[in-house]
Amino acid sequence: MRELRSSAFWRAVLAEFLGSLLYALLGLGASLRWAPGPPSVVGAALAFGLAQTTVVQAMGHVSGGHVNPAITLAFLLASQLSMPRALAYLLAQVLGMLAGAGVLYGVTPGPVRGTLGLSALHPGVGPGQGTVVELLLTAQFVLCVLASFDDRHDGRPAMAAVPVGFSLALGHLFGVR
Repeated sequence: MRELRSSAFWRAVLAEFLGSLLYALLGLGASLRWAPGPPSVVGAALAFGLAQTTVVQAMGHVSGGHVNPAITLAFLLASQLSMPRALAYLLAQVLGMLAGAGVLYGVTPGPVRGTLGLSALHPGVGPGQGTVVELLLTAQFVLCVLASFDDRHDGRPAMAAVPVGFSLALGHLFGVR
């Protein structure tokens, strides 16, 4: 519990909150449809991939730049994160995402807002199929993050944000449709 009294701990939690807020704001905001027509899968994938890359690069040195609860849980299960830190990160991430979506909602004109980036299953895809695809895509993302930040690979690579962002974009390219 000494960790909870550390200013570094609270800076990291704040970084996760701000990173999650920015991720939601930038990712969802850049993938909104401002013009009529079908949504751009490539645009959405790039929006989220670039948002993830930006946030990991900006916040990674403070908190690890998890931003995603799946990443935090993976680091917890890999014994690279304490339970109090993981719980604080998860709470900060959820609140940050809600705040980011709230800011986006407030600054986006009503006709453009639509579902604010909320996705739904394709009519031909069942809930079980959607869950399996989501689990597989989350697994590839988590594995990429763990590999990118693995200390056995010459410390924390300066460019870890790039493969992490590419991995997230790849998942979106495969899974958005």
